[in-house]
Amino acid sequence: MPLCRRLAEVGALAGVAVVAGGCSSGFDFGAPDAVTSQGQDVLDLWRGTHWAAAAVGALIWLLVVFCVLHYRRRNDDLPSQGHENIPVEVFYTVTPLIVVAVLFVFTVLTQQRVVALSADPDVVVDVTGFQWSWQFDYPEEEVTVLSNGVDPPRIVLPVGATVRFNLVSPDVNHSFWVPRFLVKRDLIPGVENAIEVEVTEAGEWEGRCAEFCGIDHYRMSFSVAAVPPDEYADWLDEQQETPVTSLPADTPAPATPTEPGP
Repeated sequence: MPLCRRLAEVGALAGVAVVAGGCSSGFDFGAPDAVTSQGQDVLDLWRGTHWAAAAVGALIWLLVVFCVLHYRRRNDDLPSQGHENIPVEVFYTVTPLIVVAVLFVFTVLTQQRVVALSADPDVVVDVTGFQWSWQFDYPEEEVTVLSNGVDPPRIVLPVGATVRFNLVSPDVNHSFWVPRFLVKRDLIPGVENAIEVEVTEAGEWEGRCAEFCGIDHYRMSFSVAAVPPDEYADWLDEQQETPVTSLPADTPAPATPTEPGP
């Protein structure tokens, strides 16, 4: 089989594999579907980075194939032994710098959108992570959600609202992570931290601590349910009428959450 035909078949098979793999996951490249506007920004950056990497890889392979075919040895004559090629050297020096600069700009812009805090969020939830559970306080609604010692705590959020999570820890580092949010933030003792999300669709998802925090780290899970605003109002009424269930006696009490700094 001629070399050109063999290389063409290999390239075609590689292209089909890449496209088929991308189609099977919606071109998300392994990331879950985002259910928040901030997560969608992260997902867009994730996709763009992978497409840029694919383009660079394709260019490199094309250049390799071109060199193999164009400069393959046909006889005993040596190819040109020129010691420099200024246009080519400028190209392979400047092009990577441009690619890195573009990715850097998009990364900074995405980060600014993801970490931005609004002046007046629709819902505020004070999150306290401690060994080894969670406490969620809705200070404006005077609602507290705790674990009953058996089931993980479950919080409810309204779809389409801007929700701020104020994050504190009284003991060790923890991490507030809902995988489908595609954003997470650490809880660090002595550091006031916060994160905002806007949930864009209804559903229920698992959350967990993403920072190893001790022997019972595996217990630090919770769930988040996003519902329409009227269902959220009904849930608040129900919680306000229900006494707060205390934590088990052997569970350390969490510290009182504080407002994050500017």
